Amino acid sequence: MAGDIILLDGGMGRELKRIGAPFRQPEWSALALIEAPDFVARAHQSFVTAGADVITTNSYALVPFHLGEERFAARGEELADLAGRLARQVADGSECRVAVAGSLPPLFGSYRPDLYDETRAQEILAPLVAGLEPHVDHWLVETQSAIAEVEAAAAGLARSGKPVWFSFTLEDGAEDAREAPRLRSGEPVAVAVRRAADLGAAAILFNCSQPEVMGPAVAAAGAALPSQIRLGVYANAFPPQPKDAEANATLHEIRTDLDPSGYRGFMQDWIGQGASIVGGCCGIGPEHTAAMRSALDA
Repeated sequence: MAGDIILLDGGMGRELKRIGAPFRQPEWSALALIEAPDFVARAHQSFVTAGADVITTNSYALVPFHLGEERFAARGEELADLAGRLARQVADGSECRVAVAGSLPPLFGSYRPDLYDETRAQEILAPLVAGLEPHVDHWLVETQSAIAEVEAAAAGLARSGKPVWFSFTLEDGAEDAREAPRLRSGEPVAVAVRRAADLGAAAILFNCSQPEVMGPAVAAAGAALPSQIRLGVYANAFPPQPKDAEANATLHEIRTDLDPSGYRGFMQDWIGQGASIVGGCCGIGPEHTAAMRSALDA
């Protein structure tokens, strides 16, 4: 870490595709885990080499939405265990201390709070938690579109005892998104972060949204929270998506202005607004991580 700033890794799915791993829908980033797990370890190592303090398990696509109901029921916990072991091995092999975050994704499709099904949440969470828990240092409940999703994750982790980081995805296509930051469900950021704090969050982050909406969200969260809760950001690099979009449905075009230098500039702004955890989501690769590491070390 540089000072008190924690540097996360970047987007696993695009990095796997870039290095030639098996990659297709509907499995998305889970396909490499199933067919060629060595690629997953290589992707983790790329981010560690670039300077990440934390790598995130490749478990984002280990849900029925991507695996299918039968394969999830038969292999969900096994694949979560493999994702955890691969990240742990890379972290433990690093010369510097690297932590492992256990990714718990949206359970019914990213960006779609309207698809959330409370009656099934715990049956999907349970095998993921069981498979990942032996290998992770903390949990990263990520790309959460609604407060209800976070509440379900907290219930599923009630017996874990490990720190939990909650990360929300934001409405980023509306004209007033910067003036009134809110989740994709429409719930205000201030309300959401207070609920996450009540649920015991060790850190609250914002991810998989446009870089421009992140600063206002951090400011709103900082005004609503006690100072001991860390705030963080890891943005995506593609244009705003419509409300009925499904994250990972396709590879979106990457914004040309979000090269490593451009993204690093946003990172510095987020830190100035109170973020102490920074990294990247979809479209942010090891080259971005290296640029952020260089800026932090300088």
